Amino acid sequence: MKVLVVGSGGREHALAWKFAQSERVETVFVAPGNAGSALEQGVKNIEIGSTDVEGLVNFAGQEGIGITVIGPEGPLDMGIVDRFREAGLHCLGPTKTASKLEGSKGFAKEFMQRFNIPTGRYQIFSDLADAKEYVRTQGAPIVIKADGLAAGKGVVVALSEDQAMLALEQIMSEGRVGEAGQTVVIEEFLEGEEASFICICDGKTAIPFASSQDHKARDEGDLGPNTGGMGAYSPAPVVTPEIHQAVMTNIIKPTVDGMAAEGAPFVGFLYAGLMIDSLGQARVIEYNCRFGDPEAQAIMMRLDSDFLEVCERALSGKLEGYELSFDQKTSLGVVLAANGYPDQYEKGHPISGLSNQVTNTKVFHAGTAVKDKKVVTNGGRVLCVASLGEDIMEARTKAYERIDLLDWDGMFFRKDIGHKAVTRR
Repeated sequence: MKVLVVGSGGREHALAWKFAQSERVETVFVAPGNAGSALEQGVKNIEIGSTDVEGLVNFAGQEGIGITVIGPEGPLDMGIVDRFREAGLHCLGPTKTASKLEGSKGFAKEFMQRFNIPTGRYQIFSDLADAKEYVRTQGAPIVIKADGLAAGKGVVVALSEDQAMLALEQIMSEGRVGEAGQTVVIEEFLEGEEASFICICDGKTAIPFASSQDHKARDEGDLGPNTGGMGAYSPAPVVTPEIHQAVMTNIIKPTVDGMAAEGAPFVGFLYAGLMIDSLGQARVIEYNCRFGDPEAQAIMMRLDSDFLEVCERALSGKLEGYELSFDQKTSLGVVLAANGYPDQYEKGHPISGLSNQVTNTKVFHAGTAVKDKKVVTNGGRVLCVASLGEDIMEARTKAYERIDLLDWDGMFFRKDIGHKAVTRR
């Protein structure tokens, strides 16, 4: 079978790499892919952008693609799955309507309220003055979120009222995130430890992947601006067996049942970003409608099951009773970013050390390209170095050992990925 993965980041490289390991997969195409997917055995890049819906539909039809998997949120929000279905093609992901769980923070909050899914208090505003007045009444810390998709730049955890006011000005008045910020959701600041809980769904059943924890803040100690993710590890010790069961019962099942009840069955990858408090109570911070990045890299390192089979089961409504199998080792991934990320950064710097090897490690590419036969930087998050170890300490040591062999002008990364799991240990 031929498989198409849509997207260009580290997540898409990891998904393509895992698909290529299936004995039934002939070729994995990645649109548009990156330098890493271009070099992967059994994988080919095609020069079609992830938002070129008609181009992707035409390619899938002409090439006889058996299954297409959508990596990023943008094409889902555009309705790419609906278009593939219209063309009679198998495409794994939620419809445009179901994708509103991620595409609109306000929709997600109201949905959770309707179906009694635990989350923080919130209010939705389209008027700047009203939003500011609400902040004054609530005080800080408080969370400001652009309602629409903002590529990871639409969330501000404001530790002071002044910071909240500035965020509202930038998002609602100055157009920092464009149309996505015309409406904002202002949320209660939740204390606790975050975890990423990702499932694959067939519209009525959800099967969980291994738990993971992302590191959103750019700087060590979880400081600095929010990013798309600076590293991840799996499993996340904060998700105990008891919490895992509670999340499936109180969050995942009501989400899947609720979407079906509202006429938008959820098919694809459902990501619940959780905040788990000191009492072990989990609440939803946000939904994503696709695999996390860099969680995908950490989870795919551990996945033993045939990835093609589980995706086929999701599309055919046959997930009930199925269980995914994972390596018992711990995985950890560290993102190597361009200096200045997530704001202004340079591109085009040659990357050295990519041919070096360390056992049980894998370098997944994100913002890379090939120029003059050399791999160069081509984005903010450039690489993700993932590893497997007997425990979090060994996985961490291996990842940083591999990072020591890589370099480019302005390479930046956090040196404390996995610190919460290390502390728990």
